Amino acid sequence: MAGNQELGGKVAIVTGGGRNIGRAICLALADAGASVVVNVRSNQTEAEAVVREVESAGGKAVAHLADIADASAVAKMADAALKHFGRIDILVCNAALRREMPFAQMSHAEWREIMDVTLDGAFHCVKACLPALRQSGAGTVICIGGLSAYSGAKDRAHVVTAKAGIVGFARALAHDLASDGITANCVVPGLIGTPRPKGAPEPAHHFTHGTISGERGTPGDVAATVRFLAGPAARYITGQAIHVNGGGYLP
Repeated sequence: MAGNQELGGKVAIVTGGGRNIGRAICLALADAGASVVVNVRSNQTEAEAVVREVESAGGKAVAHLADIADASAVAKMADAALKHFGRIDILVCNAALRREMPFAQMSHAEWREIMDVTLDGAFHCVKACLPALRQSGAGTVICIGGLSAYSGAKDRAHVVTAKAGIVGFARALAHDLASDGITANCVVPGLIGTPRPKGAPEPAHHFTHGTISGERGTPGDVAATVRFLAGPAARYITGQAIHVNGGGYLP
């Protein structure tokens, strides 16, 4: 790999690692020297493509299919990471669902679907990885938030609530896990240019925000922040929500 290898010897699990921001995070952590578990819910092809990218650059990675809303599946993923690489130092809770639905038409099942992945999934992942993170000596949990948790967004009551919750989750973990030498932070992307499925509309809230720079960010911009937070230079940073948005939102 071509990076500084500041994460050499470390092992990372990245949920939702098969595409867009998740893929960029996998590549950035691998470039820093970490071995990476690329988690996807069902698309084995995407996960294996990321693994090949990492390996072609000289890094180490393995694909693992698991629905993070399923606690037993997450436990098996943590066990597989330990069996394959021997440790877990970095957990990136990136997987999330982003639906649009007017609140008046939203069913409780549609509400729960978002919470099950974004919030319950992060809970399951931290619980499953916690024993290994404690043994790391420099463990870190990084949750991926969303701009709409701060700005709000039409037709996204479930997504906004879940993303606001993930910020609170990271802050709470920072307190609970500090004595174990584990940091916990949230990276909050703004308007990031990512490929969308054919025919999928642009999220409505993207049309109500701009950036100071006048440009959208890239998945690599988010991944670079995750890489920093996972590294030795960020050990004094915990409980923070760090915005990567080109000035699209100024907290």
